[in-house]
Amino acid sequence: MAGNLKEVRERIRSVQNTQQITKAMKMVSAAKLRRAQQAIVQMRPYANKLNALLRNILSNTNGDVSVGFAQERPVERVCLVVVTSNRGLCGAFNANVIKAAIHAINTRYATVRANGNLTILCIGKRGYDLLRKRYTDCTIIGEYVNLFADLSFDSVSQVSGRLMQAFESKTYDEVAVAYGRFKNAATQFAEAEQFLPVAKLEKGDDPLRADYIFEPDMEGLLNYLIPNILHTQFYRYMLDTHASEHGARMTAMDKATENAEDLMRELRLSYNKARQEAITKEILEIVGGAAALESK
Repeated sequence: MAGNLKEVRERIRSVQNTQQITKAMKMVSAAKLRRAQQAIVQMRPYANKLNALLRNILSNTNGDVSVGFAQERPVERVCLVVVTSNRGLCGAFNANVIKAAIHAINTRYATVRANGNLTILCIGKRGYDLLRKRYTDCTIIGEYVNLFADLSFDSVSQVSGRLMQAFESKTYDEVAVAYGRFKNAATQFAEAEQFLPVAKLEKGDDPLRADYIFEPDMEGLLNYLIPNILHTQFYRYMLDTHASEHGARMTAMDKATENAEDLMRELRLSYNKARQEAITKEILEIVGGAAALESK
């Protein structure tokens, strides 16, 4: 019985140590989440408005100018950007983003992959470690794995600039991004979204199509605006994923802390029961011994 009590005490101590770690990780993630959430909340309306503006402008050009980033070509070569976190312990966040990427690979880009023309650019170690082992028939680019170490607009623009240059030079006919869209600390959505070419508005998408007046000229203005808007759009993908990671980790560590508390409650109950049984057994032995002495 003493051995059982010692074992339960050791388990309680182990769970307490684990709970301290999960509490600390939850607090760290909560602090990082506040900054990441503030960044994406401030950026998203601006980025979405710019994207809607871009699609609206391109839908109203009517072939007046040639915009390279909106040029639709037969999809023969594709680059899929997969944005995950560098660390785990954030619930199913990374798994969901990878699932969205795999779904796009197996459905939309199945033919491109079969032809050996699918390139996967990984941002984040979790996605890189899994995809480079699973998709040996694809070209895996891993030089931007640690991009989250310096999540500034300038550093992110280097990646989006490389993708835009590759699209213009017809290295890729389409560029898509699989990322985690942040809603709140408890909810994130894994999505695979087309980045290039810029999707134009379809008929019926927006009944209020604006009639723009361009000064000094449409082509010069678009050649300046479109790259900057695309850089901003790609930066939004990164901020969304960054906030989603910390939200998922904070939620996961909160649940782990609650589970540790429930487990400690059960272990304490087991310990008290075992201790009570040991005390009762000792009392019975004493009473039995006293009764034996009195009977002599």
